[in-house]
Amino acid sequence: MEELVSLNTDAVELLKRLISTQSFSREEHQTAAIIRGFLEKNGVTVLNEGNNIYARNAFYKAGKPTLLLNSHHDTVRPNRGYTRDPFEPEIRDGKLFGLGSNDAGGCLVALIAAFLYFHKKENLPFNLVLAASAEEEISGPNGIELLLRRLDSIDCAIVGEPTLLQMAVAERGLMVLDCTAYGVAGHAARNEGENALYVALEDIEIIRHFPFDKVSPLLGETRMNVTVIETDNKQHNVVPPICRFVADVRVNELYTFEEILETLQEKLRSKVLPRSTRLRSTSISMDHPLVQAGLSLGSTCYGSPTTSDKALMPFPSLKMGPGDSARSHMADEFIYVDEVGAGISHYVALVEKFGALL
Repeated sequence: MEELVSLNTDAVELLKRLISTQSFSREEHQTAAIIRGFLEKNGVTVLNEGNNIYARNAFYKAGKPTLLLNSHHDTVRPNRGYTRDPFEPEIRDGKLFGLGSNDAGGCLVALIAAFLYFHKKENLPFNLVLAASAEEEISGPNGIELLLRRLDSIDCAIVGEPTLLQMAVAERGLMVLDCTAYGVAGHAARNEGENALYVALEDIEIIRHFPFDKVSPLLGETRMNVTVIETDNKQHNVVPPICRFVADVRVNELYTFEEILETLQEKLRSKVLPRSTRLRSTSISMDHPLVQAGLSLGSTCYGSPTTSDKALMPFPSLKMGPGDSARSHMADEFIYVDEVGAGISHYVALVEKFGALL
């Protein structure tokens, strides 16, 4: 108990330092140095790959199951609605304010504290790897994907994201589609040509009302939304020959990206190209020891509509952590100080239960 109190105090102080240090995606070198210094001060051998910081428990031994503890230290840029300095950590009414406090600083420092709790314990039935990753907010190639190429085999992971300490056992995939409708230029006054904008609008209507029959009990329906539309026209009297639009597709675990692409390419007149097929939907079995450990601690399960680094992990992963996803990216972001302590205790108990179930 006394050890957890000390870890909690140190974790909150670390979180304040991280808040006060700019760490936009691709610009995380300063927070990487802070995390490295904190771990080394606590006797941990630290490695890095770019701005990704990682470490193994002191008695890491090949052949044991390996559990990854991962969260990210990059942040989005503060929005214009902030009424306080986003880089000034301030505790008021039990809330710690600051950019990245909730997403995902609270989760990160709680996972770091949990890692330190187990770091020097001998005869654990598992190995632990801690990873503070970069570029999560932009799903960048130099984040967790880069780091996973350097790590030994990982069997499963806890991904620290604000979930009110409930278990996100499934997560929607994200596919962004760049669509181009083609027509024929002409003079608007003479009604010449074929208006590519109208071709696009017809396709957008198909997307808007597209029937996805497979409904996931965890993630619900697969959904598509058109979020951008534009032409190259600078003049009002020219029928546009090209119209581009962007579709945001949130995919449940019952469809593959390839199925959706093939169907849309058949039904739309527009040319459809995916920007990426990396961020696929994921799920972890309800029978997995991590999930069973969480259930025994009273956590509930749900499907998450948002994407995270979980989508880039080729092994079972459970997304959970202190804080509330509804506060992520909001103005005057905050996490309750008590949530950090609760997160540490819950992570420690979860890992202990996980070990007992192996």
